[in-house]
Amino acid sequence: MEPNLAIITGAGKGIGAATARLAAERGYAVAVNYQSDQKAAESVVDDIKRAGGRAAAYRADTSDEAAVRAMFDAAEREFGPVAGLVNNAAINGGTGKFADLDAVAIKRMFEINVIGLMFCSREAVRRMATDRGGRGGVIVNVSSVGALLGSANERVHYAASKGAVNSFTIGLAKEVIGSGVRVNAVSPGVTRTQMNSQERIDRIGPTNPIGRAAEPGEIAHAILFLLSSESSYVVGANIMVTGGR
Repeated sequence: MEPNLAIITGAGKGIGAATARLAAERGYAVAVNYQSDQKAAESVVDDIKRAGGRAAAYRADTSDEAAVRAMFDAAEREFGPVAGLVNNAAINGGTGKFADLDAVAIKRMFEINVIGLMFCSREAVRRMATDRGGRGGVIVNVSSVGALLGSANERVHYAASKGAVNSFTIGLAKEVIGSGVRVNAVSPGVTRTQMNSQERIDRIGPTNPIGRAAEPGEIAHAILFLLSSESSYVVGANIMVTGGR
């Protein structure tokens, strides 16, 4: 069996939950990370176990360096060395005109969307890199098409945080591929998750060439492709899963 342990951040709901379930179907042992909604995370774990898979829930604020390290330690004790990391945890920091947004919310959004993603990636590289005693592995960062479009009048700050993710993905990919670690990203368009209100889904979805919003499982399939050996020559890529937007 190809895979081993996959750690998926923000995996209690939405894209993260869909990715966790699909990863388990593909044979991964799944560490379901969450920050606040324990019930949702445990529901994902229960679904995986009922289907015959292996999973456990781990609470960690990904912007907390010590908490990230403790999560990786606990998951590896349970399931063995980490083989894949999906950096999915993110918040939108509020929706509206940039000049009206709250400073505390903007700062917290960057802590989760950028700093937390970096902390998790650094911990994964330290454990996966062959020149550090690891067996190699894969990191997939969940970005957003907003990084390219700018999300004016709604989420300029969120788009900027995902722009940082895109730049980080390219640089880290080049830095660690020689140590057996592949790094790539996926950029979803508007997706039917808790991050998007029904009003936003109904307004933006039909404007996509495909005519609708994405379902979380459609994004998960792209993530699992990048996690798998089917994408063994894909390094530093950013797959646009946008319905043509």
